[in-house]
Amino acid sequence: MITSDSVAIVTGGAGGLGEAVSRRLHASGNFVVVADLADERASQLSDELGARVRYVRTDVTDSTSVEACIAAAADFGELRHVVISHGGFGVAERIVSRDGAAAPLENFSKTIDIYLGGTYNVLRLAAAHMATLDPDEHGERGSIVCTASIAAYEGQIGQAPYAAAKAGIVGLTLAGARDLSSIGVRVNSIAPGTMRTPTMESVGDDALKHFASTVPFPKRLGDPDEYADLALFLLGNKYMNGEVVRIDGAQRFGPK
Repeated sequence: MITSDSVAIVTGGAGGLGEAVSRRLHASGNFVVVADLADERASQLSDELGARVRYVRTDVTDSTSVEACIAAAADFGELRHVVISHGGFGVAERIVSRDGAAAPLENFSKTIDIYLGGTYNVLRLAAAHMATLDPDEHGERGSIVCTASIAAYEGQIGQAPYAAAKAGIVGLTLAGARDLSSIGVRVNSIAPGTMRTPTMESVGDDALKHFASTVPFPKRLGDPDEYADLALFLLGNKYMNGEVVRIDGAQRFGPK
């Protein structure tokens, strides 16, 4: 389990899944750095939760920005835990549209840069910092949880960039765990299904009912708190390493 005085960074820590993790870590007695770009929402969350939470404006694709976030976390104490759960960009488009036009390369590149590149950037810099810490009695210096998606396995029409980025995170998980084993840093990932985040709620009740109908059981969207439960389990369980865990109510998507 996670000790009550540990320090954690949560990227995307003010929205949806990340907010749930930030709240759960705080409730467990941890120091939390909310790494986000949503200034108003993140500041409100930090003010609400109090002294053990700090908002640090962070662009996960910018190394200087991530390094500043890590330095702010180190001011709290020893940074031992990171949950990478940021979003920020998405576009629904076919590789070739019905009128024969190819999708813009920049949309693919931006999606890969934010989701996969941003994950790798945080992973590498956080792990490098953890390598400077003394190991615990198990030889562990830190643990990192990334966020993939069931789209990595079952991407839908119009999801090629997002599915490719999330599949990259799946591939990164085991390779990253093996790379970082020499310094005692564990790496695991979560692949959520359809979760009831504020962004998802914006699609409207009819769409939410449709998505819920595709989940075998429980027949509803996932709750961000359920994602947070799993994230904290993966952070704290010393023998979980190199795993990608689906959390989707047995939801599976076929081609449409």
